[in-house]
Order: sequence, then structure tokens, then C-alpha cells
Amino acid sequence: MRPISVPKFVNDDELLKDRQSSVGGGTRGLGFKMLGHCFEEIISIENLLKSWREFLKGKRNREDVQIFALNLMDNIFELHKELVNHTYNHGPYQAFRIDDPKPRQIHKSLVRDRLLHHAVCRILYPFFDSKFIFDSYSCRLGKGTYRAINRFRDFAYKVSRNHHRTCWVLKCDVRKFFENINHSILLSVLRRRISDCRTIWLLENIIRSFSKTPGRGLPLGNFTSQLFVNIYMNKFDQVVKHCFKMKYYIRYADDFVILSDGKTVLEELLPKLGDFLNEWLALELHPDKVFIQTFASGVDFLGWVNLSNHRVLRTTTKRRMFRRLAERKGNETTLRSYQGLLSHGNTKKLQKLIADN
Repeated sequence: MRPISVPKFVNDDELLKDRQSSVGGGTRGLGFKMLGHCFEEIISIENLLKSWREFLKGKRNREDVQIFALNLMDNIFELHKELVNHTYNHGPYQAFRIDDPKPRQIHKSLVRDRLLHHAVCRILYPFFDSKFIFDSYSCRLGKGTYRAINRFRDFAYKVSRNHHRTCWVLKCDVRKFFENINHSILLSVLRRRISDCRTIWLLENIIRSFSKTPGRGLPLGNFTSQLFVNIYMNKFDQVVKHCFKMKYYIRYADDFVILSDGKTVLEELLPKLGDFLNEWLALELHPDKVFIQTFASGVDFLGWVNLSNHRVLRTTTKRRMFRRLAERKGNETTLRSYQGLLSHGNTKKLQKLIADN
């Protein structure tokens, strides 16, 4: 097993050169095309109306949405006018707490701001998504939790040579991920990809509308936050894949795993990952949520304990599921949601237990 060295380069030009030399000139995943004059496209009436239709899904009966819809065109024209004149300012947030799948504080913005978030993502998402690595699975079309855990299983199968060799897994979690996103670093990344200063003005308005501590934090609840965190972590993804040469790497938001047939490789890699996150992204690994273990011993990843030939639901997830079902007894939507969840693992007994109740 070859030793892992710290990459001597982390700027985008050097990354591109390394990517080209390592895969025969391909640039997908890094991409150096700049996004030019997209401001007019984002704020156009056509895009705002299309974004409204997307935003409405599952929200038609909410009071604030219905109030906005009463004077829909007037509200959209007013928003458009403010954006054209650069008088737009992002509104305040309403905080509330949810406990599924785990306790989180959500910050909800005004309807007009949430509409704008959708309008921004409609235009920016296709450009940035084409720059991400294949194995980033959070908040992306065609990805998601279940594709991530299936990919995890496939990687384990390859590394272990059909479970005939030991497969080691490094599992990591970024500490207080959304709370610690640095606004200045995020905006610096965006400026290197977007040449339109008006678009940058708009994005900065959205980003700086919220902070947990001065200059840090993105709100759980903003549609744009999902895209921003993937943009923020993309350099880390690229470095892990193309500088550290970790082929079997998967990230879902702040959780990631790296698989190898050598424990020493992962032990040497771990401090380098922490150093890179800290130095370049002002993030740190959660000290209580980092471990190296064999895949065969059962790896807890994205709510499932993954083993060689099957996966079972995490105990805390099972308890929460039964509590929620008891609280919402007779709610068909909740029942179908958990039935869908259980279909992705070895859960016949659990499915029967739910059906019987």
C-alpha cells in the first residue's frame, strides 16, 4: 500500500491539471467554465412563475402561501421590480423545531423569499451539479439516501473482493455542519464560478440574511442552503477523490465514508482530512463521530446498520418510527412513508408488526 501524502496544491487550476493527468484529460467534476450573465434569467417573470409552480407542491393549503397567492402576479411583479432595482432585501426568519429524523431547528423565510430561492436554484443547480463528483448524494436529482447506501454496499463488495477480504471503513461526520459554513469562503467559491456581479449581489443577500455566529451559518429550511453546502464541500470531494486518490468515497451532506482494504491507509488519511477541512473550509470533524471499523462488523451509515449480506434499521430510528406512528395513529401518509423506508432493508418482521398494528 502506497503512503498518502498531503496535496501540495488545492487551488482550482492545479486541481484541474492533476485531474487531466490522472484521467486522460477529462474535466468533468471540476469544470472551469464560468457562469456568465444569468441574473436576468434568474429574476425573469417566466422563471419566477415556473419557480412558483415548483414551490407550490405540497404547500397549497398553507395559510401564508394562500395569502401570497391571492395577489400572485402583483407580488411577483413587485419582487421582480425590487430585484431589477437592487432594492431587494431578504426578509426575517421564523424558527421552529422538528424531531424527525432527529431534533433540528428549522428557520423558515417569507413566501416571497422562498420563491426566490427556487428561482435561484432553477438556474444555478444544473451548472453546479455538473461540477460535483458522482458520489455526492445529498439534495441532488437522481441521488438520495437509498442510492447512497446501495453504492456503499457495492463499494464494500468490490473492496472485499466479494467478501473474501477485509474491507475497512472510515466513517466521519462534520461537526455542526450548517452552523459553521463560513460566508466569506462560500462567497469566494461562488465568485470563482460566477462572473456576473449582479448574481453575486443576490447570492450574498441570501447568504448573509442568516447567521448562527457572525459570518457563519446557513439556515436549515432554505432551498438554497442545500445547493450552497454542496458547492462549499465540492473542493473537499475533489481533493479526496483526485489528490488523495480515494476511489471508494461517498458523501451525504456532513456524513462521509471511505473504504479501503488497508486500515493503515485510513489511519494515515484521517488527520489529513481534518487538516484540510479546518484550513480551507473552516470546518472540523466531530470527535465523537469518527471511527474506523470493518464493514463485516456492521457500519451505521445514513440510518441503517450495513452488513455484508443485509442491512437493518438503526435502533434509535426504529424507536422513533414507532413513537411517530403511535402519535399519528391512522395517518396513512405517515404509514406509507415508513413502509417505503422499510422496503430498503431486511425488515420483514418490522413491516408485519406495523401492518398488524
